[in-house]
Amino acid sequence: MAEIPVLEAAPGQDEGGKKFPWLMTTFVMLVLLALVAGATWYFFAGPAAQKGHVETKAVAQPPIYIALDPPFVVNFEAEQLVRFLQVTVQVMTRDAATADLVRANDPVVRNDLLLLLGNQHYETISTREGKEKLRAQALATVRKVVANAGGKADKIEAVYFTSFVMQ
Repeated sequence: MAEIPVLEAAPGQDEGGKKFPWLMTTFVMLVLLALVAGATWYFFAGPAAQKGHVETKAVAQPPIYIALDPPFVVNFEAEQLVRFLQVTVQVMTRDAATADLVRANDPVVRNDLLLLLGNQHYETISTREGKEKLRAQALATVRKVVANAGGKADKIEAVYFTSFVMQ
C-alpha cells in the first residue's frame, strides 16, 4: 500500500496554539460583559442615578401681573413749587387666589398707594435709589393690604413701576 504523506506544522507553530484564540476571545467577551453590566448598574441604580433623583421641587407657576389702572397721579410740594407725579403700577404674584384678592381689594390698594406716593419728596424720588426705596415701600403696602384681607402677604413677590413721570 501506498503511504499517505503527512504534512508537518510550520516552524514556530505548536498544536497548543489552536486553543489560544478561543480562550482569548472568551476572556475578552467576559470582560466586556462585566463592563456593560457595571455601567448599566451605575447609570440606572447607582450613585449617578441617585444624583438625578434628588427631591424634586414644585415647578414655579408663571407670574401673574395685576395692572392697577388707571395710573396714579399725585401732587406734592418741592421748593415751594407744586409738582406732579404719575406712576403706573403692576403687582406680581404666582398665586391665582392672591391675584383675585388684590383685584377684589383694588380700592384699598389704590388708597394706600396714593397716600404713600403723596408723601414723597421730589429730591428723594428723583434718584434711582429713591425710586427703589419707594418701590420697596409700595411692595410692603400691597402686602399689608393682602394680609389684612386674609391672604398670604408673601405671595406678593414684587411691585413694578411701569411708568414713572415727574413734572
